[in-house]
Amino acid sequence: MSSELRKLWEHAGGQLPADWTIAPLESLLRDSKGIAVGVMYPGPDTPGGTPLLKVGDIKDGVALRPSYCISAATDEEHRRTKLIGDELLITLVGNPGECVVVTPEMAGWNPARAIAVIRLQDIGLRTYLKTVLESTAGRHLIDAVLNTTVQKTLNLKDIRKLPIPMPTGAEIKWISGISEALTSRITLLRETNATLESIAQALFKSWFVDFDPVRAKLEGRTPEGMDEATARLFPGSFEESELGLVPRGWRVANVGTIADVIDCLHSKKPELHDVGKPFLQLNNIRNDGLLDANEVAGISDEEYGKWISRIEVSDGDCVITNVGRVGAVAQIPSGFKAAMGRNMTAIRLQRSWPYPTYLIELLQSKWMRSEIENKTDTGTILNALNVKNIPLLRCFLATSDVMNAFEDVSRPLRAGMEENIKSANTLATLRDTLLPRLISGQLRLSEVQVELEESWA
Repeated sequence: MSSELRKLWEHAGGQLPADWTIAPLESLLRDSKGIAVGVMYPGPDTPGGTPLLKVGDIKDGVALRPSYCISAATDEEHRRTKLIGDELLITLVGNPGECVVVTPEMAGWNPARAIAVIRLQDIGLRTYLKTVLESTAGRHLIDAVLNTTVQKTLNLKDIRKLPIPMPTGAEIKWISGISEALTSRITLLRETNATLESIAQALFKSWFVDFDPVRAKLEGRTPEGMDEATARLFPGSFEESELGLVPRGWRVANVGTIADVIDCLHSKKPELHDVGKPFLQLNNIRNDGLLDANEVAGISDEEYGKWISRIEVSDGDCVITNVGRVGAVAQIPSGFKAAMGRNMTAIRLQRSWPYPTYLIELLQSKWMRSEIENKTDTGTILNALNVKNIPLLRCFLATSDVMNAFEDVSRPLRAGMEENIKSANTLATLRDTLLPRLISGQLRLSEVQVELEESWA
């Protein structure tokens, strides 16, 4: 068995030092029930319930706190997979084979059915196992066993049989330590971004949905968290509108009033390459309003010219999804240009309305989520947001003085988020190129330290 597994690993491109052994993954499990899928039927979102971790909540080996929750009854029914904090998770669809080492903060969550929960005899192997499965050879082996009938899917029986190289305990600890250091830094950057986005959204809601500064002035109070000069920009009364009371002098409008809405009008997907002109797809749109530019596919110059015939998205533009995760949106970061793929639409501000941070926070807001749901067409297979409905999405427009003030306060938050995601992507790339060489025994500790110091300088 060991010799067959070694041949399988080496055939996938892996190299092993002669003194390393190799074993099937199932031999590392806690018991015969050490691997299982998560919640099969989650039911409706239950505020205050148990957080349900979905594939979309996982990125670059990091799990963000889920926004979707299941009821206590559903959680109890699936108590076998409820996390206690010492498991390893493997995605089965989406990006099959992506792994997450469960942290104590995730204890009490329950994963969805598209995620496998793995419990090991030695929980100290979790980070190492994740590193092996996400190495080049590990990815080749996983890709070879994927079921692609409907969508790429990884099965539990195939996970059990995957070959796992086993160096000495000291080497496992060394490799795991480097992986944990990189992942921890990525996690910190992503948590910082979540904090920055929550601040930006809270500010948007206060100014443009709840109208807190106006209400404070109407009641004779000083608006909280606001200097006197900014407070003077807000009116002290309301007036009627088609959407109820709005600050006096403001107006109800729609997205089409302030921006051009443009789709690509192409149906046949171009041939994708690892390098080439950037081509955006639905998976590049994150859940926090940021674009994931780290895994953008490439297309030829000729195809690029065709796909940007209507628009080449660039700094400040927003792209919004029309199907799947309907209404998911991301803003194009500074210095980036790309062709936009199918099932997404570009929203480009008109020159007379130069407020890009307002646009992304508007599109990210709960207010706009409600607007999008009302404009979404329900289909038998997929729901869809028709391009013609996007310009009709309603919003509140303040005076230019207020808009400028919001941009001054909120733009640094978005700029910080864009820089953080760039840094996180750089570290993820370093991790994904460095660790496979460690697993093969090709790198020495001194060489690893040099690469890390150069990356973190």
